[in-house]
Amino acid sequence: MLTYALWGTFVTILCFHEFCSGEIPPNYTFMHEATRAPKISYYDYIVIGGGTTGIPIATSLSQNYSVLLLERGASPYGNPNITNKANFGSYFSDNSPDSPSQRFVSVDGVVNTRPRVLGGGTSINAGFYSHGEARFIKEAKLKDERLIDESYQWVEKVMVFKPVLTRWHSALESALVEAGVAPENGFTYDHIIGTKVGGTIFDHDGTRHTAADLLQYANPRGLYLLLHATVHKLLFKTKGRSRPMAYGVVYEDASGRKHRAYLKGGRMDEIILSAGALGSPQLLMLSGIGPKDQLHTHNIKPVLYHPLIGQDMVDNPLNEIFIPSPIPVAQSLVDIVGITQSGNYIEAVEGVNLIGGTASDYQGYSYEMGGFIFEKVNYPNSKGNLKLKNRNPANNPSVTFNYFKEPNDLRKCVLGVKAILTAIESKAFSKFKYANMTIQDILDLNVKMPTSFPVHANTSSSLEQYCKDNVKTIWHYHGGCQMGKVVNEDYKILGVNAVRVIDGSTLTNSPGTNPQASLLMLGRYMGVTILNKRLASDKSK
Repeated sequence: MLTYALWGTFVTILCFHEFCSGEIPPNYTFMHEATRAPKISYYDYIVIGGGTTGIPIATSLSQNYSVLLLERGASPYGNPNITNKANFGSYFSDNSPDSPSQRFVSVDGVVNTRPRVLGGGTSINAGFYSHGEARFIKEAKLKDERLIDESYQWVEKVMVFKPVLTRWHSALESALVEAGVAPENGFTYDHIIGTKVGGTIFDHDGTRHTAADLLQYANPRGLYLLLHATVHKLLFKTKGRSRPMAYGVVYEDASGRKHRAYLKGGRMDEIILSAGALGSPQLLMLSGIGPKDQLHTHNIKPVLYHPLIGQDMVDNPLNEIFIPSPIPVAQSLVDIVGITQSGNYIEAVEGVNLIGGTASDYQGYSYEMGGFIFEKVNYPNSKGNLKLKNRNPANNPSVTFNYFKEPNDLRKCVLGVKAILTAIESKAFSKFKYANMTIQDILDLNVKMPTSFPVHANTSSSLEQYCKDNVKTIWHYHGGCQMGKVVNEDYKILGVNAVRVIDGSTLTNSPGTNPQASLLMLGRYMGVTILNKRLASDKSK
């Protein structure tokens, strides 16, 4: 139960799963269009990015301090393309400036996307929810096990559900176990070897629940959330200082007017960058913190040369296989995962046009009568970089991921594809595969689809070549402000005062099978950690 200030009165609302069910948007009295913002304002904290980590951070800090949360996109509420499970992916083909999904194409030629909406990736992803592994906790330098557990529960109480498996997914679950992705672990959030059912952020009515739902935890007197607020740069004081110190930001509203928000000047006031693996390194460079060549090339006044910002960009390659079904299937997104010993995560969707193709692209079959099984290579060794294209923060930077540059990544991909092919041929999956369709037929069908590059006219020559020609993204790209290279163990930027980066750009590896659970937890964990340290400091004065 929560109490809100609503136009001078107090309203008590039963929330969490009961409150979150259905599509009625909550009345967040602290949420406004940036056009309504004052020209100049002051806060204890400024959080840039209302996404997977930014929302939990801002919500937590608002309990005792004033927080400005700046989101460049719109609200997910009231947009059926976002909230309705049946419309998953429709936004990927929407290239308008108001789309919740901003398309970009890496230098490698792989089509990708970044979120541009309140809730971040949780507003446009396939919904699967699974905790990160112990390795992530160690790499992220999270030491309070109790706070880790409490942070996960804080998220799960509001926006995570147990899925109901379809016949197709149940068959695939058994098929993966039959193919050696064992044991069968049932329903669990834990990251464990074998095949399991995970959580989902879609409820049983097919309604998506995003990180924006976590705003119901906020103190409405402490939080000021602005939509369509595009940050142009962070402001730094450098004169007479050994280290640059952040003191404010410049942002633009939807009408093109510039606003300035400043920190109040408290000893522990901070700006927290949670703009994502593309947005955070990009904004730092635009603000004068980054590699010397990038700042000089774009005539940006240097604040601090930081050569490792934008480096070590990594994307987990995805390779999928479409299997037409002789019997009807339902529509379902990711509900199960196979975690292999060899370093692959196998997931699937059914009845979904995952490639955004036309009817002819399916060559006589239909996505409504079939499903995609795909594998993600974990811990890829191949790395790339991010560079600015121009000084417009609304534009995408240039990103290179160098898929399969390191041979071990390709070896892992082949092992993952082999596991999928073994599962397809299993007895458990036999009802959902044409009996007269060979594995070679299925591979040939897939390499002729327009998402392969180059498109092959005839056949798949080898699984190595299939991995290369069929490579796509699973949207789990990360890096650019990595822990130990750009930020320290407290997520503070090395060499700079009053700025932290807390988002996927700090990751050295994508956690779990899907990173959203870990990033949501990280946001809450760090929000509480920062809050408690400041409260203790204030109390000791």
